[in-house]
Amino acid sequence: MAAVPESHTGWTFITSHARVLAAIADNPSIRIREIAAHCRLTERAVSRIISDLEQGGYLSHTREGRTNTYRIGPDKVLRHPAEAGLPVASLLSLLVQDETERTGAPTTPKQPLAAPAAK
Repeated sequence: MAAVPESHTGWTFITSHARVLAAIADNPSIRIREIAAHCRLTERAVSRIISDLEQGGYLSHTREGRTNTYRIGPDKVLRHPAEAGLPVASLLSLLVQDETERTGAPTTPKQPLAAPAAK
């Protein structure tokens, strides 16, 4: 696991929801505790964000024993009107790529993002 970033005050460009989603995109089996440490959030805040993302259709999970495996709906469009039509996969490709470059971690092929579930 990468080092936990320093604490930060003031505004930032990326929301907590985007940070949590990027952490999940980077590791679909990541634990809430690990997301919280990485994103500098409380576990309770991460749980609320995951709930928001699931209710919005951006994220789903399956339980495997004591572990959750998350699936992201890559074709789901971003919510703000200024990003109308932009799929979440576009945002994640920037954030996950940036994380790999910042940490200097070797690039490894990721599992493809899950397609949205058929209704």
